[in-house]
Amino acid sequence: MAHTGKRERSGTATKAPPAHLGGRYGLLLLVLIGTYLLVAFSGAKLATEIQVLLFALVLLIALRNSPMPRPWPLVIGAVTVIGTAVTFLASLSGSLDGKAAEDLWKALLLLMAVIMVVHRVLAKRTVTIQSIYGALSAYIIIGLMFASVFAAADYLSTTDFFVNNEPANTQTFQYFSFTTLTTLGYGDFTAAESGGRSIAVLEALTGQIFLATLVARLVAAYRTPDPPEQPELPDRSGSEDGNPTDDDERRE
Repeated sequence: MAHTGKRERSGTATKAPPAHLGGRYGLLLLVLIGTYLLVAFSGAKLATEIQVLLFALVLLIALRNSPMPRPWPLVIGAVTVIGTAVTFLASLSGSLDGKAAEDLWKALLLLMAVIMVVHRVLAKRTVTIQSIYGALSAYIIIGLMFASVFAAADYLSTTDFFVNNEPANTQTFQYFSFTTLTTLGYGDFTAAESGGRSIAVLEALTGQIFLATLVARLVAAYRTPDPPEQPELPDRSGSEDGNPTDDDERRE
């Protein structure tokens, strides 16, 4: 009996939470918006350097809402912290290879985060406001992920990424990524090489498919919570046996 109890406790410890319960993505959405605005409105080098730390935080928040069994979140969390520390220190050296490694690590972090978020949102049996938050978070993650891919491609290339010698930095890559993802296509920034153009086309297709399928489906299926039912008022038209009540007799 003792051995049976131990097996039951060990099985319970590694049991994953039900996937259909979903997660809470309000905090994740706020962190993503804050990360985007920090880089977009701050030209400081520090804001760019700490972006990898913020992306690691994004993955850890997504991991918190993941229904994976007990050992895997700990393993992925440990790898995330160690890898982020290594790439962050490598980027401080200022070498192009270190910068490219950091941006590739950013893209990998965000790729894992968007897979976790989308999987959890689709696993929910009902569509709630948290599902909408999760879908919006995944959309922003995709834009930031492709911005990191563009930056890595620029560091690994020997030619300019944009035509007409347009500046290539974290801010412009982020701007170019989201205008491509949303298919705005202003035309002020254009990839010069075929590799960058191919990645941009892939991002545009991803954005259109994401909006036309997942987000549109969730918004169409979303319902506000039903209001609580009001208790039924007692029937005062007569007594249970059909005889008039005292109030009726007094009125007569």
